[in-house]
Amino acid sequence: MLSSRFGRLHFVVLLMFFLTRCSAPPQAGNAEGGEDSLLPLADQVREMVSGFQGEVSLYAKNLDTGEEFALRADKPVRTASTTKIPIMVACYRAVAEGKARWDEKIPLRSGDKVSGSGVIREFDDDTLLTLRDLMHVMIVVSDNTATNLVLGRLTADYVNETMERMGFAHTRSMRKIRGDGNQLKAAAGWSEEGEKEENKRFGIGRSTPREMARLLEMLAEGEVVSPAASREMVEVLKRQQYKDGIGRTLGEAAGFVVGSKSGALDALRTDVGIVFHPKGRLVIAATVEGMAETDYSPDNRGNLLISRLSGILVRALLLHDATSRP
Repeated sequence: MLSSRFGRLHFVVLLMFFLTRCSAPPQAGNAEGGEDSLLPLADQVREMVSGFQGEVSLYAKNLDTGEEFALRADKPVRTASTTKIPIMVACYRAVAEGKARWDEKIPLRSGDKVSGSGVIREFDDDTLLTLRDLMHVMIVVSDNTATNLVLGRLTADYVNETMERMGFAHTRSMRKIRGDGNQLKAAAGWSEEGEKEENKRFGIGRSTPREMARLLEMLAEGEVVSPAASREMVEVLKRQQYKDGIGRTLGEAAGFVVGSKSGALDALRTDVGIVFHPKGRLVIAATVEGMAETDYSPDNRGNLLISRLSGILVRALLLHDATSRP
């Protein structure tokens, strides 16, 4: 009698547990944690990107342990505004080699102004802006007009020569920015790479997730131009204002500091960044291409996906704690 009663009780407990598990809503696997955080990293990423309308290219590396994750990491992708990081690097190289000065004045002409992100286009014609100021707003508010002024001073070919010297075979600047929407200007400022027909599809720039992550790694390790220059560039990236992807849920209150640069096109979202935490440093480079909907809100599906993937990568490669909630 006692054995039968306990047998029935055991059956009821198991049945209730089973029904609870089956009826629970699925977890997103993002920075908020969830049941799928117990899955291996590759399975979590596969589950996250399966069914997503668009192709995901991704690379991440823990700079202190060497652990990494790659998904189509060597496929050339459109950079959008992440190409402004190689342009910033070229600025520091030009100054270090005496080919430019941070305090030199560059005039803003009416014809230089392009639509899209940034504030420089609102300035009066003939305003004089220093190279340092242009570099800062090019990164911090992703200013398109400032980017074109810098490229006009250095040239896209100089940016590409800099990347070549650093060992990057795919990372290239193609031309100046035309603007966005219905306010596109004629393409100008072509580099030799940009003039090649096979590169026209990349727009203003081309790279791979692995190469962009490697460039960030070199910055974090003080290997770009000089240790002091690398530190300055990392600090500029930390002040970057668009945190809709990698930095969306990784706040300072939880111990995270993110230095990043994002990019957006109608069908594309991309973000590359360094995640700093007391437990270590993680570089992430992610691109989502081929989305059907055009949505320039912060909640673009590509931004949300990059944010969730970043949470997965942070837990698995940086925190090494499947139950952690950054």
